[in-house]
Parts: sequence; C-alpha cells; structure tokens
Amino acid sequence: MNRGFYTIMAAQFFSSLADISLLFVAIDLLTTMNSPGWLTPLLKLSFILFYVLLAPFVGAFADSMPKGKVMFISNLIKVVGCLLIFAHVHPLIAYAVVGFGAAVYSPAKYGILTELLPAEKLVAANGWVEGLTVISIILGTVLGGALVGDRISAMLLSIDVPMIDTGINSPVQAALCVVVGIYAVAALFNTRIPDTGCVYGHQETNPAKLISEFANCNSMLWKDKLGQISLGVTTLFWGAAQTLQFIVLEWASRALHLSYEKSTSLVGVVAIGVAVGAIISARFITLRKSMSVIPVGIAMGVVVMSVVLINSVTLAYPMLILVGLMGGFFLVPMNALLQHRGHVLMSAGHSIAVQNFNENLSILTMLAVYSLMLRAHLNLNLIILAFGLFLAGTMLYILRRHMANQREFDSVALIGEAKH
Repeated sequence: MNRGFYTIMAAQFFSSLADISLLFVAIDLLTTMNSPGWLTPLLKLSFILFYVLLAPFVGAFADSMPKGKVMFISNLIKVVGCLLIFAHVHPLIAYAVVGFGAAVYSPAKYGILTELLPAEKLVAANGWVEGLTVISIILGTVLGGALVGDRISAMLLSIDVPMIDTGINSPVQAALCVVVGIYAVAALFNTRIPDTGCVYGHQETNPAKLISEFANCNSMLWKDKLGQISLGVTTLFWGAAQTLQFIVLEWASRALHLSYEKSTSLVGVVAIGVAVGAIISARFITLRKSMSVIPVGIAMGVVVMSVVLINSVTLAYPMLILVGLMGGFFLVPMNALLQHRGHVLMSAGHSIAVQNFNENLSILTMLAVYSLMLRAHLNLNLIILAFGLFLAGTMLYILRRHMANQREFDSVALIGEAKH
C-alpha cells in the first residue's frame, strides 16, 4: 500500500473514534436526563437517518471534487453536531447532525479506495478499513464510557485555563471537548489525503434526476448476480451489528448486573472479535473466494442465540469475541466484492451511496423494531433468540440464492472483470 492509503486510514480511524466516543457520551447524557430506555436505540437511529435520506445525493457530491476535500468538509459538519450539545440541543437532534456529516463522509471514504488501488488489493484494503474501524469502536466505546466516568471527568474538570472562564462545568461538556479534539486530528489528516487524479463527468444537480439516477444504480446492483449477494450480506450484517451493540448493553445490565461503564467494555469485546476476524479474512480469503464465507454468517446467528445460556462474565467474554470474529471474517470479503462490482458497473461514489442506503435502511429498521420490542416489555432472552434466528435464517436464504444463481451461469467468473 502507498502512503496515501495510510493517510486515509489514519483519517478514518480518528473520525470513527470520535463518532463512537460521542455515541456513548450521548447515551450517558440520555441516562442523566432520565429518558426512557427505549429512547436509547433511537439515538443511533437518528445518526443513521441521513444515510438513507441523503443517499441519492451524497454519491454525486463525493464524485464532484477530490475525496479528501469531501472528507474534510464532512468532519466540520460532525464538529458542529458535537457543539450543539454544548448549546443544550437534545442529544437525538445533535447526534443526527453528526450523522449528516458521516453520511457525506462515507462515499468518499470507501470510494477513494477503488480509485487508489487495483481490484486485487481491495480485500486487503477492506481488512485494513474494517480492522481499524473496529479498533476505533473498541477504543471509542471504552473512551466514551471512561470520559463520563467519575475519575476521568474529575480529572478533565480540574484542568484550568488561567484568567479564562471556559464555561465547561459538567462531565459531558468536558468529554465533548476531547471528542472535538479527536475530530480536529481527523481533519488534519484529511488535508493530507492525495488527489487520485480520478475525474468523473459532470455531476447532476437536479434533485429529481439525482433520485432517478440513484434508483437506477440501486436496481443495477440488486440485479447483478454478484452484487445482490454481497449487498444482501453487508446489508444484513450492519443492521445486525448496530442492533447487537444495544442488545449487549441491555443484556449486560439485566443478565450480568454490570454497571454502564463495564457494560460498554463488553461491546468493545465484540469489536475485538470483529477486528481479529477481519485480519484473518484479509490474510487468507481472496476476492475470487469471497463467496465461500457465507456459511460463517449462518453459524454466527446460531452462536448469538446461545448467548441466552450465559450467566457469568467469564463465559460472556469468549462467547462475544467468537460472535465478533465470525462477523469480521465474512464481512471483509463481501464488502470488497461489493465495492468491486460497484466500481465495474458505476462510479465509486454512486456505488458506495447505494451500499450506504441499503445498509443503513437495514439499521433503521432493525433498531426501530428492537426499540418497539423494548417498549412492549418483551423478555430480553426472547428478543435475543428472535434476533439470532433471523440472522441465521436470512443468511441461509442468501446462500441458497447464490447457489441458484450459479446454476444459471458461473457468476463467480465475473470477479476481476474490468470497469464497463
């Protein structure tokens, strides 16, 4: 990999670290406000909303200028969302603004990989992206919980600037200062991202035509024999992964009787597994063999269901690491294949926008269903069993669909095809 790739990875790491840290600071703020428990998943839902609403437009925006510049602009939007909490704006609204910035950021973040690297390096590149993203999730989860903890917040509040009243008087405000600092580091790396020299044709600005163009791109990927499988897997994974974060937090509190700060460490444990799985997958699975990992997704659903049998922290750690490992192992090849097919069939920005739309629509749907289940006071073990069964069953359906596609013609032979 060249130096530009590592600069992109550094920018992505710090931006993601700030996003995750802010999420757990906001969750603590909702708890402090005595908000009902079913409102907590809606925090993530508010973040994801703009991924879906802006999907027809962000792809064209990402392709309209160098992607490093797009990433820099989106980081500034995230900082604005962070600062809104200082102004006592409700966390759901403030975090939605951060989600707006993240929605703009994503097509540039992934799209630049297909511009910078050849197809054969995409699996390894995605291993880096997912590995560093997961490491940022681990650190961000732990950091977010620690920033609002008694010890770290007291230390931050004790920092005094001579002759200046900073107006920082609460643990949440002190934590937000750290998060803004992390976004600033990400923005600094954004300015160092190289221009790949990849110039696309005139980007449409008419909203109606953009929506029509996006619909065509979405239809194109779902009709493609490789695109529909990889898009189906990644769509399911991200919906499941984001919902699992909140399920683990709730399960750790109810079943294991852990404090909020210790519960966040269990979410980090799942992320450790994802990082390890991503590294193993990037090392041993080639783009041409990417379809071979689908059965791992079925097994992951079965393992998730077995979590209801765990009643001790000692057993919880290895079980959650295994769940994460399986997720990371099948996600990286599927993500790389989807990026490859998108690059072959359309532009990088439009392809990632379609991917974001479907994946985040899945997250919105699954988080909304989970929130409704909590509001209906369903038994948590029943929710976990339904979640695992849905995951395993859907992955089995996707596998059978791929086998049916292969009986029509060898779609795997299309892997490595040049851009149309």
